[in-house]
Amino acid sequence: MPNYSGKWTPSQILQARGQDLWPINGPFFYVDDVFSTYLYVGNSGVGSTQSNGLDLSGEGGLVWVKNRDSTANNLLFDTERGGTNYLTSDGQAAASTGTDGISFLSNGWSTAPNGVYDLNSLSANYTSWSFRKQAGFFDQFTSILSTGTNVFTATSRGTLNGDGTITMPHNIGSAPGLIIWKVYSGDTGSWRVWHRSASGTGLLNETGYPANTYIGNVTSTSFDITDNGFMGNSRSNYSFVFYVFAHDDQRFGDTANQSIIKCDTYTGNGTTASATTEQAGPEIDLGWEPQWVMIKRSDGTAGDWFIFDMMRGLTVDFSGQGKSYLRANSSGAESDLSSSFAYLRLTSTGFKITAGTGAFFNENGATYIYVAIRRPMKTPTAGTEVFDMDTRNGSATGKAPNYRADFPVDLALGKEANSTANWHNSSRAAQKTYLIPNNNDAGGNQALYDFSYQNGYFDSSATNANSYAWMFKRGTGFLDVVGYRGNGTAGTTYSHSLGVVPELMIVKVRGNAGDWQVYSSALGATKYLVLNETNAEATSSNQWNDTAPTASVFTLGNIDTNESGRYYIAYLFATLDGVSKVGSYTGTAADLDVDCGFTSGARFILIKRTDATGFWYVYDSTRGIVSGNDPYLLLDQNFAETTTTDYVDPLSSGFTVTSSASGSINASGGTYIFLAIA
Repeated sequence: MPNYSGKWTPSQILQARGQDLWPINGPFFYVDDVFSTYLYVGNSGVGSTQSNGLDLSGEGGLVWVKNRDSTANNLLFDTERGGTNYLTSDGQAAASTGTDGISFLSNGWSTAPNGVYDLNSLSANYTSWSFRKQAGFFDQFTSILSTGTNVFTATSRGTLNGDGTITMPHNIGSAPGLIIWKVYSGDTGSWRVWHRSASGTGLLNETGYPANTYIGNVTSTSFDITDNGFMGNSRSNYSFVFYVFAHDDQRFGDTANQSIIKCDTYTGNGTTASATTEQAGPEIDLGWEPQWVMIKRSDGTAGDWFIFDMMRGLTVDFSGQGKSYLRANSSGAESDLSSSFAYLRLTSTGFKITAGTGAFFNENGATYIYVAIRRPMKTPTAGTEVFDMDTRNGSATGKAPNYRADFPVDLALGKEANSTANWHNSSRAAQKTYLIPNNNDAGGNQALYDFSYQNGYFDSSATNANSYAWMFKRGTGFLDVVGYRGNGTAGTTYSHSLGVVPELMIVKVRGNAGDWQVYSSALGATKYLVLNETNAEATSSNQWNDTAPTASVFTLGNIDTNESGRYYIAYLFATLDGVSKVGSYTGTAADLDVDCGFTSGARFILIKRTDATGFWYVYDSTRGIVSGNDPYLLLDQNFAETTTTDYVDPLSSGFTVTSSASGSINASGGTYIFLAIA
């Protein structure tokens, strides 16, 4: 019987659970179950459902909505007060109640067809952030409070102490990192914010951070709250709502020992960036990549509550991207600060402050608090969860993607199949930029390589109806996308979130010319291939420093994958049972069945000969993997597709390479690597 050693692969964990060997009792929870950023477009008169996968009706939670296009309040709805009762984080007003709010569902939430709130204006772009109640992440509750002279005299929740404080219970299960509360009935009043790393109490609807203290004795089961003047004298039966967030509670993931939220602080250093050089700003190590970050200056100097998220453009770039923010304390539309650079960029283990922006994020010696929430972490169970294809929707505009998928897209390939137009590659992590897989060009910036959609992406290079997109979603055990800045030092390691050892890595420098470098576990760390070339495998230490990747890091040389000051993107793939297969085979010149462990065949196949020259062949079931001729494209060439050959056939467990295949696919004794997706 295997012993638990702290890190099993997803397939090992599933096997161990099935054999009752897993030492931790379920259920298992993931950030995917409790938090969602969900974008949608208003359709006044119809109503819309945001199916974000969170059980809000059964478990309870908070939904925060903002119109991205216009000046409009931040609207907060929670299951404690009901879906027709909203508060605005950018104002002091008491709760407003109407008939057309939102409905909490077992799989998200929905808007009414028409509403008095700005939730569903025709063609307006919206963002929503949903927080589901869950120990270790988020709790919410209401209480009716009364005060005398700066002390509480009554409470409907918790224990009234003899000194006029209240011991308020919560269900986080560990000491909270952030507490936000507001009076919502009986009077108006500012939002109060307690953060574990800040002195005083912030005001969510304002830019200041007063020194007043109202929260103390914070424990894993309760906290003490004192009036201390914020309610004033002799106030009776005022209703308050409390939102309580965890900090670094490690009970999530496949191993039930990972955190998904951190509330901490950093100190600015005031350094500035140039057009080509990123500043040496503070780098925040969370131990994981975030998908949502809120930052506020907390040393008494005014500063907004800035909110960034991956869905709206928080990226790995420092120049030009990662600037789209909203503010909890402002009704202003989504905007960018007046800077040529991003303010923060994602890393695989946190985020980095990348441009000197004065008081906003990086004044020398200033203190800033933040709340960060981890990116999705669930292991996919089906290929349809992580791979999809579509042809161009010619009528799509900036309000809708012109390539549709059943999931938010993290990585995309695009090609006009019937023309000699170049391939295009883009990704959410580096959105609004592109690369060209069939050559070594530097790529470029293009605003309409846009991933800010729930169901696809927008590619401005698509010009005809025979344009195809191959779309991939990141997933533990399947695919990770890592952006990094090279340092020119051989042996440097970079972290990744794949959760298993990568078997195929594709790396490209961005903003500079350079070949696409490919690692294959079948060849080993002393070998490499070039994606934009037909060359056979070659030997060099420049790419991987002769060091195989691990389940947490990959190691680089000092030239082709890690030149100092240059920015890179890395796509990491692995075999995931029933979802993907990274493998190799030896050609026979006869029909050859390639068993991938699938049950319904491969929908995507990428094949490359390694012992001799050969193209990078792309097959897919959308264009046809059948028992006759199968169209193929060559990822390393701009050629139009070939439709008159029968090189592969369908196979329920994977795919068959036929006896009629060329030597680039099935030469006797030839060696080949492949990536297949179910």
